[in-house]
Amino acid sequence: MVKKTTTKKKYIPNSKEKYMCAKHKKFFTDELLNWKREIIKANNLGNLLNSTDDNVSSADIVDQASSYTDKSVEMKALNRSRKLISKINSALQRIKDGSYGYCEETGEPIGLKRLMARPVATLSIEAQERHERDEKIFVDD
Repeated sequence: MVKKTTTKKKYIPNSKEKYMCAKHKKFFTDELLNWKREIIKANNLGNLLNSTDDNVSSADIVDQASSYTDKSVEMKALNRSRKLISKINSALQRIKDGSYGYCEETGEPIGLKRLMARPVATLSIEAQERHERDEKIFVDD
């Protein structure tokens, strides 16, 4: 007897469907929650692996400097992860309140392609480019 295995195709939002319909919201909720879980898992593993050298003190100044640099890089990565988790939580809240997928500045749809590439996006591509141009002008002055 040959057993048939059915592989369920992963749903991908498309523009033929109503923008931010229930299927889209479920897809992005699942994507965001999975991303958040991966970040937490990666950081917990990193913390576990790196906590073993916390108690090691070396008389060698080069070893101490190297350890300090490693810790600094680690702390920056953890800080970035914390900020990203905060953005993910904000995106999940926007899904709940119905504002997810719409530009904060213009209220226009951000677009499925952009959201699939960057699920925490809050600006349309046009608004993001304008924001970056303004930022660059401000920095250059």
